[in-house]
Amino acid sequence: MSANLLDGKAIAADLRNSIKTEVEAITTSGQRPPGLAVILVGDNPASQVYVRNKQKACEEVGFLSELIRLDPDTSQEHLLSLIDDLNHREEIDGILVQLPLPEQIDEETVIERILPTKDVDGFHPYNMGRLVLRMPLLRPCTPKGIMTLLERTGVELAGKDAVIIGQSNIVGRPMALELLMARCTITVCHSKTKDLEDKIRGADILVAAVGRPNFVQGSWVKPGAVVIDVGINRLDNGKLCGDVDFEAVREVADWITPVPGGVGPMTIATLLENTLQAAKLHQVS
Repeated sequence: MSANLLDGKAIAADLRNSIKTEVEAITTSGQRPPGLAVILVGDNPASQVYVRNKQKACEEVGFLSELIRLDPDTSQEHLLSLIDDLNHREEIDGILVQLPLPEQIDEETVIERILPTKDVDGFHPYNMGRLVLRMPLLRPCTPKGIMTLLERTGVELAGKDAVIIGQSNIVGRPMALELLMARCTITVCHSKTKDLEDKIRGADILVAAVGRPNFVQGSWVKPGAVVIDVGINRLDNGKLCGDVDFEAVREVADWITPVPGGVGPMTIATLLENTLQAAKLHQVS
């Protein structure tokens, strides 16, 4: 039997509709709408697509959306100065600097310059630290979106063995913290992991974020597992695929996310969710 499909596109649409309804209530009460500023440095084609999708989503739910385009040779000092200005603007609740950045700019310095309460990507050390301490504020978007997907399965996470392939600060590490907070037992795998296939075979929950097309084989997956494919890889024929061999794994797993249409839409919807949360924090303060 084929796995149940975790339709991130449909779930993200539900989340956007809920956010839109809440924004309408906020503006009807006389308050300003949430505001998101996105900074795009350079002309990376993938980044331009991501930013365009984020702007479209903001407009759909009624957010104030501001896109700031900077030249590829923009200095770090200029970018930091711009972030300082946005930190002080009351109508801006969230600041997102689209990654990757040109080599002359240090990403960590830029991330730390954003106010933690405007860090809607959830990458600031303050927000990461709160997640470590099980006191989350603004949580990294992709892992948080994955938790929303997992909730939709109805699977009880507590006590499950969860394996994450990849240890990036954007997905792997915060994903481990999210699943640990849900009382899973966590294994994080990376390029130095020994007996990777055996570790994957023990996973009740598998999150693949390794950046290698069709890497996870069907024979590696535990029957009945929930498989979350974070990868977005473009093949030589132009088609997109994930880090999981979808056709093979769907015959073994109980739940699986497609690529595209799985984790990607949830990341953007969760960015909107974080921006709404940030707006509420600023209205309270």
